[in-house]
Amino acid sequence: MPEGDTVFRAAARLRDALDGNVLTRSDFRVPRYATLDLSGQTVESVGSYGKHLFVRTGEVSVHTHLKMEGEWRTYPTGQRWDRPGFTARLVLTTADREAVGFSLGTVEVLRRADEHTAVDHLGPDLLGPNWDPAEAVRRLRLTPDQPIGLALLDQTNLAGIGNIYRSEICFLRRIHPATPVGAVTDLPALTDEAHRILTKAAHEPPWRAQAYGRQRRPCPRCATPLVVHLLDDPAHTTRADRGIYFCPRCQPSP
Repeated sequence: MPEGDTVFRAAARLRDALDGNVLTRSDFRVPRYATLDLSGQTVESVGSYGKHLFVRTGEVSVHTHLKMEGEWRTYPTGQRWDRPGFTARLVLTTADREAVGFSLGTVEVLRRADEHTAVDHLGPDLLGPNWDPAEAVRRLRLTPDQPIGLALLDQTNLAGIGNIYRSEICFLRRIHPATPVGAVTDLPALTDEAHRILTKAAHEPPWRAQAYGRQRRPCPRCATPLVVHLLDDPAHTTRADRGIYFCPRCQPSP
């Protein structure tokens, strides 16, 4: 699943293509909004919050979420797309540029005044201008018995982390992912690490993982082969099948 840095960069691309321009065409390829026409409206801003992206006109906010396979691409208006047309779920066109959302997991149109309802349940945005590390720590501490490897995936704690970065955060802090939140000795340092990693990935791509996807390869610190394990998460079965990567020597089991 694309993580916060991917959505942050997608918002930047859409800003370059759409911000301040009048829409000449909109094509919502989802039944609920099939007849909605935004042509003639000016795109006033494009922004992201965690893994959520918003394209705003004076009247509405178009809220999208990439989920597992979604992607936003931009093209000169009239240019042939390089992805199958049947996967497009939303097309926003100006005189010069066209933004196409392929395989989007969520497409929702909200009144501008109601945009907050899409993110009210989320924790602080790691890449937002109002990142609040103290609030993120407070939320994490609400579930002291939960494994930190699961707590980092919970977007209601802090928004933007997915499977890649939870592995990296735990690896860099030398914390076994099954360690209960309450046993993590320095949660503020962990949230600072999360903020540092995502900020670097968002602003200085490409970013290289040290642990994620490197099972059986040597740990960059001690050369012990890295491993990948699943963490049982009965409350969220879709999270339980995502392996988390770590070093069994540098990150000893709790």
